[in-house]
Parts: sequence; structure tokens; C-alpha cells
Amino acid sequence: MTDSYLPEYRERLHPPTVTLSMFMMQALNEDGSCQKAVAGWAAQRTAEGLGVKSVNTGAYCKARQRLPVEMVSELARHTGQLLSGHAPAGWRWRAH
Repeated sequence: MTDSYLPEYRERLHPPTVTLSMFMMQALNEDGSCQKAVAGWAAQRTAEGLGVKSVNTGAYCKARQRLPVEMVSELARHTGQLLSGHAPAGWRWRAH
């Protein structure tokens, strides 16, 4: 599903799928800072045996600004529908 929303992009340090993943982790993290998101990404790359060019937040912040709003909105909507469809009836407010 994500592929249909991906913009054309050059190979960069933070391609859209990586940026989206980092943004989701940033949003879910209690800290919520760009620095925490970049540090988490760097730690993951290091654990996978990949190099880390920089832990500066500038490239990530610019990449995040390039994410299509439609893609983020549609993925959030789709995820909400999936979760709602699997929610027990007792959790629903007035059967919604």
C-alpha cells in the first residue's frame, strides 16, 4: 500500500520509507525529538552492521518535510480502519 503513495525520489540518506519509519517512531516516543529519532535510526543501522554517516538532524528534518501529506494521512486512515475492524464490539462507542 505504501508504494502507491511514494513520490519519485533520488537515493538519499533518508529515503521516504525510512523517513516514514523514523517519523512514526518519533511520534510514538515519549521524548518526541528529532534527535531521538535520528539516534534510534543510527543505533539500528549500527546493530545491522551498516555505517552511520551522521547523527545530525538536518537531513532527517528535510526528508520529513518531503513526505507527502497524502501518504501519511492515508496510511493513518487505513491503519485506523484495520484496527477498528478488529476491535471487540464492547470497545465501541454506540456501536461505532
